[in-house]
Amino acid sequence: MQALVWVLAEDDRAQRLLALTGLTPDALRAGIGDISLLGAVLDFLCSHEPDLVAAADSLGVAPRDLADARERLVR
Repeated sequence: MQALVWVLAEDDRAQRLLALTGLTPDALRAGIGDISLLGAVLDFLCSHEPDLVAAADSLGVAPRDLADARERLVR
């Protein structure tokens, strides 16, 4: 959930998330807490290393922790 908040905190990044995932603002609101939505957010971060590293730094975790969380969610 914190990763989603981080992504949405910057408009350009949020717009890129919507464009690349096909999600809409309504789908984001409706999917809060949904594992598939969280997996999509982590996929988004893992697909762009600068965002992955910046998000991890902001959240106080290692980038590998976010990647591992993604792996657990998409199984």
